[in-house]
Amino acid sequence: MTNPLLQDWTTPFGLPPFDGIEDTDFGPALEAALAEGRRNIAAIAEDPEAPTFANTLEALELADRLLDRVAGVFYNLAGADATPAREALQREMAPKLAAYSSEITNNRALWRRIETLWQSREALGLTEEQARVLMLTRRSFLRAGAALEGEDRARLTEVKARLAVLGTQFTQNLLAEERGWFMELAEGDLEGLPGFVVDAARAAGREKGAAGPVITLSRSLIVPFLQFSPRRDLREKAQKAWAARGANGGDTDNRAIAAEILALRQERAQLLGYESFATYKLETEMAKTPGNVRELLMQVWEPARAQAQRDAEILTGMMREDGINGDLAPWDWRYYAQARRKVEHDLDEAELKPYFQLERMIAAAFDCANRLFGLDFTPLDVPLYHPDVRAWEVTREGRHMAVFLGDYFARGSKRSGAWCSAMRSQSKLDGETRPIVVNVCNFAKGDPALLSHDDARTLFHEFGHALHQMLSDVTYQSISGTSVARDFVELPSQLYEHWLDVPEVLEKHALHVETGQPMPRDLLQRLLAAQTYDMGFQTVEFIASALVDLDFHDGPAPADPMAAEAETLARIKMPDAIVMRHATPHFAHVFSGDGYSSGYYSYMWSEVMDADAYRAFEEAGDPFDADTAARLERFILSAGGSAEADALYTAFRGRMPGVGALLDGRGLSADSP
Repeated sequence: MTNPLLQDWTTPFGLPPFDGIEDTDFGPALEAALAEGRRNIAAIAEDPEAPTFANTLEALELADRLLDRVAGVFYNLAGADATPAREALQREMAPKLAAYSSEITNNRALWRRIETLWQSREALGLTEEQARVLMLTRRSFLRAGAALEGEDRARLTEVKARLAVLGTQFTQNLLAEERGWFMELAEGDLEGLPGFVVDAARAAGREKGAAGPVITLSRSLIVPFLQFSPRRDLREKAQKAWAARGANGGDTDNRAIAAEILALRQERAQLLGYESFATYKLETEMAKTPGNVRELLMQVWEPARAQAQRDAEILTGMMREDGINGDLAPWDWRYYAQARRKVEHDLDEAELKPYFQLERMIAAAFDCANRLFGLDFTPLDVPLYHPDVRAWEVTREGRHMAVFLGDYFARGSKRSGAWCSAMRSQSKLDGETRPIVVNVCNFAKGDPALLSHDDARTLFHEFGHALHQMLSDVTYQSISGTSVARDFVELPSQLYEHWLDVPEVLEKHALHVETGQPMPRDLLQRLLAAQTYDMGFQTVEFIASALVDLDFHDGPAPADPMAAEAETLARIKMPDAIVMRHATPHFAHVFSGDGYSSGYYSYMWSEVMDADAYRAFEEAGDPFDADTAARLERFILSAGGSAEADALYTAFRGRMPGVGALLDGRGLSADSP
């Protein structure tokens, strides 16, 4: 029987043939793709012809086409719709894929060809894009250990393989704990909860097979429960379960895994000649050094902590009025902050949420993309990997630009959080290849599904990443779309969040779920006036996580990460009533892979730019200014990694920004009210 993953896909737009793929197809397909990749790499390395950009670098770009295709499907499904078979195959393939990667960078003949091209690069007549690909390829080989010899070379290969196994295990442990915990609610426990929370809890109960409503560890359910439930005992139980993910003992405990990961990363850095993993990791980012990262974070930490302390005093006073004499706790903050927002801004999440229908927010994201970049979105009726997933063809003036998949609802088979990935990336080397882009979220189901304002911001954020993929216009896949510095990759996503709060966008798309009427202007004004509300809390919980991440990697690896986490929080004087956004045992950004390790700060680094970038539209007097949007597409969204990030930003804006725009945007500057 033929394996559909290894056949030519005659589906519309070359989509994976989801309706014909079985879990049993993935293992053989991945093995076949690895074998083909090895043959292709051997042919490049052993080519008797002198190395050229075409027979070496371009051949490398195309060597893993089959592996990219198969893995693109498998790993998207493994994250968004896990099954026991897929999880087992993930564990099996992690060391194999790491070994394959090491085989390539350890191939001495291949390395000599790349180095020969590098040494003669001035005489090759390369385009700017080709010169960039050559530099990045050589650098990635060097940073993977291509220049190492003997025992160091062999040990680095072992370290990378073990890290791949541990990252997979960390992810699967976290998914298992999130999938396994829920808190059943009696009918009396629903008192005080808005209808949308009750509906979401009932839907979650049905999904879990419970007898009644439940609270799960999905952010879109647990956060509104913590905001609205008057039951302090239930809030405490929910908050503690959320904070304890990955630290509950047994087979799914991630604490020892985190310690081993940190030790291996430090060893990896030292094998490559770096003082610390943070020094190694940040070398290729915009920030360049741990010191630069720390300087940025501390510039924001002090005013954020001061604001959070002022807010804590007010919330404690409200708690006292309720007859509670204990200290303000993490399970109290959201509840009293929500009550305070209602008093100070006359703003209640229960009043807002009916205006943020999922369908209308998807339409809003599409509408903004149309007005800014001329993109049109047409629904597709095609087989997909889960009934919740939807697809659209993306076109511009009739030209096919991408296929966009949206997978929006929380379920037990999906890891937590929200992300954007590509099942196929844009390139032009082997003919015009347009991307297949996926946005995955974890919104609570409802009929219809209603979002919080924060959920809607998440939707816009991930769609900003999707635009970075859709509008990519480069020749080489290795620099297409989001293949940029980690502290630059969040610029398009965070920038796109700004359009959610453009008044004319809300007036058009924030329509009441029952009446169909637009959000009243006074409510709209109150919403916009409260944009920096509780920003001390939000900034503190983020920066605490970023500083812990940096401290983990900036120096010797801690033997006890939990003790090291506590030391960092004590040093920066973390407020008692606020916890890290991501504690170590569930810090998937940092421990599920190397992507955001030493790099969680990048959201804030990018925010410095996104705050300044949106000012370009404000200075033009129109959030949809055509000239500014065209510059944004040309220098940021279509350029991928074709130039250094600071050069791309400067080409768009004319200069690099300072931290002032970020502090202003968060309401934390000295001039903020």
